[in-house]
Amino acid sequence: MLKVDASSVRRWRTTKPLQGPPFIPVSARRTLYKASDVKAWLDRRRIDPSAVA
Repeated sequence: MLKVDASSVRRWRTTKPLQGPPFIPVSARRTLYKASDVKAWLDRRRIDPSAVA
């Protein structure tokens, strides 16, 4: 959905302060993301160029 490398998403969730969409740690090696959370995160980051000008 994001079309970024898994290492980028891993970095987002391990940096301080946390970045990226909300996540669900299932185990030490597995992390899940709800599609609705990712979409909401993207919507919050949206910039409308016409509103910025």
